[in-house]
Amino acid sequence: MHPINSIKNALALGLVLAIAISIILTTSLGGAIGLNLPQVDRWLHIVSGVMWIGLLYYFNVVQVPGLAEAAADKGGPGGAGVTKYIAPRALLWFRWASVVTWVSGFLYLVVYYGLSGTHAAFTLQPQMRVIGVGAYLGTIMLFNVWHFIWPNQKKILGIVAATDEEKAKARKVALTASRINFILSIPMLMCMGHLHGLPF
Repeated sequence: MHPINSIKNALALGLVLAIAISIILTTSLGGAIGLNLPQVDRWLHIVSGVMWIGLLYYFNVVQVPGLAEAAADKGGPGGAGVTKYIAPRALLWFRWASVVTWVSGFLYLVVYYGLSGTHAAFTLQPQMRVIGVGAYLGTIMLFNVWHFIWPNQKKILGIVAATDEEKAKARKVALTASRINFILSIPMLMCMGHLHGLPF
């Protein structure tokens, strides 16, 4: 089997390539070889955040409208393939990427800014207000994933038993929570850019 045909192998190769590039760039600039804990944690935060928000955008921009079109197309193939094979896998990566993003973001605050900086962020003190707002937006989004989106998606996808009425209600709740996260992600990404030194 070709190494990039497996997602696990592709992830491992991406990790090895990133480490190799980091070592080459660090040594070519006269620095010491290796990555410190804040660098690794920041990197993990960015990669998991891209996975989380990328899937959030996929659900809102591609899958939900696509399934609505499939349901309206009476002579078409319908959305069974998506709901049976794609959605459960996408939701698995989506929900765990949300956890890794939040935990790595919190750890980055603690490791890089210390407990006083973390406290300043969560109490929205002026020097850490943007980061604090981003942390709160990310926390709301994490809560929505685990409290509204995932429990209702389990009903929609038939992972847990639900009546047609319960599934209809679950669709509304999951869609509302997902759209709220979609909206919140835009200012949250602006704040995350500030955390990682990007201008906004």
